[in-house]
Amino acid sequence: MGAEKKTRLDKYVAQALEIPRSASREMIAKGRVTVNGQVCKKADTQLEPGADVCAGGRPLHHEAFVYLMLNKPEGVVSAAEDKRDTTVVDLVRDAYPRRALFPAGRLDKTSTGFVLLTDDGAFAHDILAPRRHVSKTYRVVLDAPATPAMAEGFAKGVTLADGQTMEPAELYPDEQDPCRCTVVLHQGVYHQIKRMFGVYDVGVNGLHRTAIGGLALDAALAPGQWRALTAEEVHKIQQR
Repeated sequence: MGAEKKTRLDKYVAQALEIPRSASREMIAKGRVTVNGQVCKKADTQLEPGADVCAGGRPLHHEAFVYLMLNKPEGVVSAAEDKRDTTVVDLVRDAYPRRALFPAGRLDKTSTGFVLLTDDGAFAHDILAPRRHVSKTYRVVLDAPATPAMAEGFAKGVTLADGQTMEPAELYPDEQDPCRCTVVLHQGVYHQIKRMFGVYDVGVNGLHRTAIGGLALDAALAPGQWRALTAEEVHKIQQR
């Protein structure tokens, strides 16, 4: 189970099978659940860490938290719910119908790329908090060439039109096409990249997030596709 404390049997079965608690209690009462090889009909049984739980002869495993890498398509909203548009959570809802997933950080509706979905609030807070904010890497398409002066300005910290000064960022123009570049941010401000380039009267025609922290978007994921992260990959996200 990987848990640090005891868990009620009915709660564990419900979470592992993603069924209502009432349905898990019914399974337990009918003798369809075993704990360490023995049938257990008491729903309030407190499971010890590492207990072997089976339902209908199938071993159960409940993940305390879910961490998903999604390649967000254009037109999808980075939110848990939206009354008008498809959200990033809608794209995975069938696989996790009973999980309270949300995007840890946002991408504009027109932007694409790596969105992290999780139900681990403490983890999301840790990687998004200003004191700890992990880096995010973007591939950007501009309507004018990036210049050394822009790269120098990004490195010092761009002051936006409203007077707000950004944290130092990294700007790497593409050697083959200076209208394309890579930008690395260390904070999250609304429309930050567009506003930073706007200071130089340069427009952003395309924005694609390629990495969060030390973890790059899986190149095998087509727009709209997603997959679960390994423990090692979750750790990589926390690397600035």
